[in-house]
Amino acid sequence: MASLIFVTGGVVSSLGKGLSSASLAAILESRGLKVTLVKLDPYLNVDPGTMSPFQHGEVYVTGDGAETDLDLGHYERFVRTRMGQLNNCTTGRIYSNVIAKERRGDYLGATVQVIPHITNEIQDWVRRAAEGYDVTMIEIGGTVGDIESLPFLEAIRQLGVEYGRNAMFMHLTLVPFLRAANEIKTKPTQHSVKELRSIGIQPDVLLCRSEIELSESERAKIALFTNVPIKAVISALDAKNSIYDIPTMLYEQGLDDIVVERLGLEAGPANLDDWREVVDRTINTQHEVTVAMVGKYVEHSDAYKSLTEAVAHGGLRQRIKVNIKRIESEELSNGDLAPLEKVDAILVPGGFGERGFEGKVNAIRHARENGIPYLGICYGLQAAVVEFARNVCGLEGANTTEVDPATPHSVIGLITEWLDASGTVEERSAESELGGTMRLGGQECRLREGSLVRELYGRETIVERHRHRYEFNNRYRDILQKNGMVLSGLSMDETLVEIIEIPAHPWFLACQFHPEFTSSPRDGHPLFTGFIEAALCERRGELPVGVASL
Repeated sequence: MASLIFVTGGVVSSLGKGLSSASLAAILESRGLKVTLVKLDPYLNVDPGTMSPFQHGEVYVTGDGAETDLDLGHYERFVRTRMGQLNNCTTGRIYSNVIAKERRGDYLGATVQVIPHITNEIQDWVRRAAEGYDVTMIEIGGTVGDIESLPFLEAIRQLGVEYGRNAMFMHLTLVPFLRAANEIKTKPTQHSVKELRSIGIQPDVLLCRSEIELSESERAKIALFTNVPIKAVISALDAKNSIYDIPTMLYEQGLDDIVVERLGLEAGPANLDDWREVVDRTINTQHEVTVAMVGKYVEHSDAYKSLTEAVAHGGLRQRIKVNIKRIESEELSNGDLAPLEKVDAILVPGGFGERGFEGKVNAIRHARENGIPYLGICYGLQAAVVEFARNVCGLEGANTTEVDPATPHSVIGLITEWLDASGTVEERSAESELGGTMRLGGQECRLREGSLVRELYGRETIVERHRHRYEFNNRYRDILQKNGMVLSGLSMDETLVEIIEIPAHPWFLACQFHPEFTSSPRDGHPLFTGFIEAALCERRGELPVGVASL
């Protein structure tokens, strides 16, 4: 039987359940265990795909096309296991499944209720996700005491009884430090655990988030009032240097030993050398660059979470500290490009909608005309195609039909707007609901020989993850190529343009997919590594190494 570790949170939200879960998973993985993670979210949306980044942060996309919570990005950056559809589940998904079964008559006329039908559906989901793994960590979103999370808590309580010694509960809680009184207060943690125990769950481990390390007497007090062994009361301090220091911090307090002993797992010794190397490269940098990130959600730190991590990963190989200058794209819409002064590279990330689009186009023109390294991602490719069509090819009024449906030159549009009846591409835009109209998940791409991107990846074919509706309009391939744009990455059937480059530029590359979703601190990603190293060359006034010419 697989082992389950349930992770709950108390007192306040945003304590770091995702990072804590991922960090523990990283330690267990280093001990030779096969680990996966599941996020159970208590909101009624079927998935985060239609939620505003301002409210919920980024939408993370898995290789099999699931639109998920951003915590799955943390999971994939910390462990080698790839996440998928089963690794994120919402209340909306559970209720949709149960209602569909009720409509089909699967319940044989029974009255459908939260207990047992909803809780059984949650348990079935967890069992499927855990199949084939030694350890499955299940993180419950929200805070204990929220009415929305009660069905999930009841479901995991029942699973705890079913799995017995093969299940354990880890509770993340806040232990505030009151500066006025100059002391730590344990009462919120006591109340949080009391709330948890009132619904039948006794935590086996407490991760206590605090500004300062808990003293032995404070840990003993918490242990006494929560019925948790003192050795299982863990100080979870803020990581001073990097979030990638958290596995080592938890390891040094013996958290993995507690888990292995409690679950009776056979595991080797932990080897965290990879993580120590990542932290060392993060702290002991030798160079520094500034990258302008021109987007429409820059005010929200979580809106581009995977992207900011991937940019930082890009500097690790050469020990480059990357400063990200966040620029609201609307600020550049009037043509005032002063915010772009003294930056070493420009990045335009993904996004949707008209707001700030012209600011992105202006930033791209500035990068192209001034030889500044440029990386465009998804909408950043589409804006780059629009800018090139207008200002190099002379196609006045060129645009994407997402921004201007009446444009005379729809260089970017829905596939159905330009693919004739003989086309072989599946028409994915036929559905009317926003939650089902995008090209999603990992898809193969063939890289053109002699191109910059082929040199960066070092292979002919790649698989990257997509999340978009609009595509490069093939009717404009010839004119853009004649004017110096290279279509350096195409879908395997050569129907869809995936990557563009401008060889006359020192380093100008844009991709239709989201490479940030496959970047990790231990491995980096070829596009971000190449981009940041090009930024360093820009700062030094050198030509980037590896600039290809076709």
